[in-house]
Amino acid sequence: MSSDQANPWRGEAVIVVAGQPRLLRPSFTALVAAEEELGPLFTLVERAGAGQLRLAEMTALFWHCLADRAALSRDAVGEAVMAQGLAQASKPLRVLLAQILQGSAAPAS
Repeated sequence: MSSDQANPWRGEAVIVVAGQPRLLRPSFTALVAAEEELGPLFTLVERAGAGQLRLAEMTALFWHCLADRAALSRDAVGEAVMAQGLAQASKPLRVLLAQILQGSAAPAS
């Protein structure tokens, strides 16, 4: 799967960083790393739902969930969020938060 195609069954999303689509993959390892930095993920989801999620927290979650961080800095991710605006950046955020809450579901066969 290319870096600009997200698999919705895996809770993946795409964010554009430095003009390139970057895959956000909320793997177990990525979410554990995010939780180590940000605290309990359920609390993070609650803050987001209440409109209390900070820009630094959003950037950190994106950073940890990047499938490929090669040649990227965390600041570049933050700049991408600001360049797109919070409304646009909230789209991949919602996908990641839904994955955190619901987990992955296999398609019905």
